[in-house]
Amino acid sequence: MATPGAARPLALTLGEPAGIGPDIAIAAWVRRCELGLPPFYLLGDAGLIARRARALGADIEIADVGCDEAAAAFAEALPVVATGTTATAEPGRPDDSSAPAALSSIRRAVADVVAGRAAAVVTNPIAKSVLYRAGFRHPGHTEFLAELAAAGGRVPQPVMMLWSPTLAVVPVTIHLSLREALAQLSTELIVSTVRIVAAGLKSHFGIGRPRIAISGLNPHAGEDGSLGDEERTIVTPAIELLRREGIEASGPRPADTMFHDAARKTYDCAVCMYHDQALIPIKTLAFDDAVNVTLGLPFIRTSPDHGTAFDIAGTGRANPASLIAALRLASRMATQP
Repeated sequence: MATPGAARPLALTLGEPAGIGPDIAIAAWVRRCELGLPPFYLLGDAGLIARRARALGADIEIADVGCDEAAAAFAEALPVVATGTTATAEPGRPDDSSAPAALSSIRRAVADVVAGRAAAVVTNPIAKSVLYRAGFRHPGHTEFLAELAAAGGRVPQPVMMLWSPTLAVVPVTIHLSLREALAQLSTELIVSTVRIVAAGLKSHFGIGRPRIAISGLNPHAGEDGSLGDEERTIVTPAIELLRREGIEASGPRPADTMFHDAARKTYDCAVCMYHDQALIPIKTLAFDDAVNVTLGLPFIRTSPDHGTAFDIAGTGRANPASLIAALRLASRMATQP
C-alpha cells in the first residue's frame, strides 16, 4: 500500500506488444518535460521496450523498477515494472507471447490501483483478435476490467465514455452487433447508464449538475412514431424517470442534429443508443485527442481512443497525442476534489 499523501504514479499497460503501445509510451515519456506529463510507469517486459526504443532510434534510459520506485525514476528514465511475462513479438507481428503479456499487464495495473500503489489505470490498445485466439472470452477491454473489479461476486456495470474538450459521448450498448444491441436496449439499461454517467461527471469532472442529452434510436428520433416506436416505449420513459430523480436529462434527440456546434453547447455529455451512433461523431470531431474513459468502476481508467496500428508499429510514425491526453485526463480525474 502506498504511503498516505505520497504522490502516486499512473499505471500504464503495455497493450498488444506488437502494436504501437510501446511506441507511444516511449514517445510520451520522451516529451514528459516539454508537456509537463504526470509520472507513470509501464507494466511489461523491459527487454521488449529496449528493443522497441532501438527500432525507433530513441536514445532513452529504461529503469527496471518496482512501482514504489517509479515516480522517483520517472524524471531520468522510463520506469518499467515487470509483470513476470516475457514478450517476444516483433513490431506488427503478434506471436504466442502477445496475449499473455497484454493480459498480465492489465491484471497487474488493476491490482496496483486497487492496492493504492497507482493513482489510476491507463491502458494501451489491445488486439482483440489476438486475445480471442488465445481463449479470451470478453467482448473488449471494458468488460474485462469490470470482471477484474468485481467484489463479493458483484460485477459492476462498466460505462464507456469517449471524452474530449470538444465532445463527450456514451453508448448505452457497447461491443455488440447492431441486431444484438437493439435486442438488449431497454429503459432500465438507459437509466442505469445515465445514473453512472451523472455520478462520474460530478465526482471525476467537477460538474455539479451535469446536463445529459439522450438520443433517440430511430432516424429523426422516430418522427412521432412513424419511423419506429422505441422512443415512446423505451427512451422517453427512461428520461422521465431520470428527471424525477433530479438528473438533468433531455431528449430523445434526433442523432443527426445533436452534434453540431450550437447543439453541443447545450449539454455536457451525449448518451446514445448504440456504439457507432456515439463514436462516429467524436472520432470525426476529435480523433487525435479523444480519450476512452470507463465509468462505473471502483478506480479510474482511461485509454487512447485508437487501435494497435500494426502497420506502423516500430516505424516512429505513431502519434502519441491520444495517449498523452489519456495520461493527462487520468491525472486530472485522480486529483479532482
